[in-house]
Amino acid sequence: MLACAGARLGLKTHVFAPEADSPAFDVCAARTIAAYDDEQALAAFAAAVDVVTYEFENVPARTAALLAGLRPVRPSPAALAATQDRLVEKELLAELGIATAPYMRVDDAGAMARAVAQFGRPSILKTRRFGYDGKGQALVREGADLAVIFRSLGGGPAILEAVVPFSREVSVVAARGIDGAFAAYDVCENRHENHILKLTTAPARIAPQTAERAVGLARRIAEALDYVGVLAVEMFVVETAAGEELRVNEIAPRVHNSGHWTLDGALTSQFEQHMRAVAGWPLGATDRRGREVEMENLIGEEALAYDAVLREKGACLHLYGKAQARPGRKMGHVTRIRD
Repeated sequence: MLACAGARLGLKTHVFAPEADSPAFDVCAARTIAAYDDEQALAAFAAAVDVVTYEFENVPARTAALLAGLRPVRPSPAALAATQDRLVEKELLAELGIATAPYMRVDDAGAMARAVAQFGRPSILKTRRFGYDGKGQALVREGADLAVIFRSLGGGPAILEAVVPFSREVSVVAARGIDGAFAAYDVCENRHENHILKLTTAPARIAPQTAERAVGLARRIAEALDYVGVLAVEMFVVETAAGEELRVNEIAPRVHNSGHWTLDGALTSQFEQHMRAVAGWPLGATDRRGREVEMENLIGEEALAYDAVLREKGACLHLYGKAQARPGRKMGHVTRIRD
């Protein structure tokens, strides 16, 4: 989707990926198939491009750092490193005075026991790295064996989070340019099934002042990271006697699934916005089309029902070209614009 957005602007994309069947290879101008730690391939890749970006936060920070010594990397390797480790990310938010779920560092089974004793049950154990769509985390229930849960996630560095009693999850998808310009899309509301995003609706059903605060938090985070490109900040909305409060859940240093609605539902999609930002171009308008926009993920074999979507008036189908429709795998999405 980034490559397609860039092509419309006359930008040629060279994709570096370790998988030979990467769907992006179908639409890019050039490709490199190599491991992320292949320094010779990285050097050749850097020599062939003007600027480097990424759309996956599990790219090794060392890979980004190596490339940054050869070409501009946007967002920066520092931003990548800060957001691919849950503990480092939480500490950054704490330094900024931004509320999150209460958390504790867990490096071994003993630390986990102490953390559970403080937060109680249920609570959530999360690996510090390599977790999305519910991967790398486990719910700590009443009666559960803590040692077994810790080992089930690999027994490596983790954090334990207290459960936040939220009414809804929202996200802010925004962009920051090289010149510091900032543009945010409408705050959107997300609904998950089996820990995987199923439905995003823009705008979110929250008070206008809550939406304004959410965008302000995203801007503070982007400025603290000296960020260039599109990022997403996922937040919990908590209902209190004083009104709606926000807790930041995660930062994604990339275009984000909850921003896919912008492909058809905004004047400038998040993908074009990201390409503009990393190229040093002006940011585009983020105005929403229609009264409401809905994005539904097609997960696993749901994508095989594409014929019904194509017959649906007003539905915009996007299939990703992935070879196999596995359970839990995002195979495409549908956007619907409601006037």
